[in-house]
Order: sequence, then C-alpha cells, then structure tokens
Amino acid sequence: MAKISQRELIRRMSTREITKHLIVTQLILLTIAVLSSAFLFVDPVNKWLSLFNAGPEILWFGVMPAIIVISIDFILMFLLPERFYDDGGINQKVFQNQKAVNIFWLTLLIAICEEVLFRGVIQTSFGYLAAGTLFALIHFRYLKKVVLFVSVLLVSYFLGYMFHITENLLVTITSHFLIDFILGIWISKYYGRGQNE
Repeated sequence: MAKISQRELIRRMSTREITKHLIVTQLILLTIAVLSSAFLFVDPVNKWLSLFNAGPEILWFGVMPAIIVISIDFILMFLLPERFYDDGGINQKVFQNQKAVNIFWLTLLIAICEEVLFRGVIQTSFGYLAAGTLFALIHFRYLKKVVLFVSVLLVSYFLGYMFHITENLLVTITSHFLIDFILGIWISKYYGRGQNE
C-alpha cells in the first residue's frame, strides 16, 4: 500500500472536515486542561478564577507582544522563500475559504483551549520550559520545517514569559488570538476566496 503524503491527505479533505478535526482537537485539549486541573490544583475553581484578570496589562503584555510577533512573521515571510512557511497546506486549507467572522471564532477557540492547557495547567504546574516545549511539540507538523518549528517554539516561550510576568491567562489568550487571527485573515486574503467545500 502506497504511503500518502500529508499534503495529499490534506488536499483530499474538505475545508469543513479539516475545520471539524481542528475544533474537536481543541475541545479535547480543553477537556484535558479541566480534568487535569482537578488533580493538579488544590482548589481548582479559585485557581482558575485567579488566572483571569482584566486590566491594562492585557494591552502591554498581550497586544504589544502580538504586534511584535506578527511583525517578525511578516518580515520573515517577505524575506524567506514560501517553502519555509509551508505547513503541508493545513493552514491554507483551514483559512482560505473562511469569512472573517469564522476566522475570529475559530482562532478565539484555539487561543482559549491551548492557553488554558499549556499556560493555565502545564506552566502553572510544571514550569515555563515544559509548557513551551510541549506547546511546540503538539504542532508536530512543523517538526520537519525548521523555520516554522523554531518560530512556534520561540512564540511559545515568549507567551510563557508573558504569563510568568503577569500570571494572567487573558494576556496570553489575547496575544495568541491576535497572532492567529491576523495570520488567518492574511492567509484568507493571500490565497484568495474560493468556494466553500
């Protein structure tokens, strides 16, 4: 039986199928976060409440770092050949046929689920390096793409550092969301609007 490449597998799947898999994966991460917090936190409810704080630090440690990361990403995308940012077609497939409102909700879901697990549970319980490294490793499709892997690893450590400074999940959720949302909008515009599958 011939081995099918990731790119071919992604090409065969519809945008709806890939988006469904992405949503299910995120909900699994959120479930893992909630269940594991019951074992890792002494008082899970109060611990979760203490990790969400609205305030001006969201602007300085959430929005400003997102602008820095996005700016660096766009500079690198401009300077490097496109193949360095090729993730096998997954991001293109997920975002190219989406409306802005769908990208908004999808990237918000991703930011909440991933930050709750990796910063809220793993970093709080096991430290900054463990959370940052595990976050990068779940993006396993980047492992053979040096630029993408280093980029996601550095962004993960950067977000982890923002959480270390603020102990506020709203900071990292905001930053993660803005990075994914703006890049998702860029992908949808760059690759054009096709027919939804």
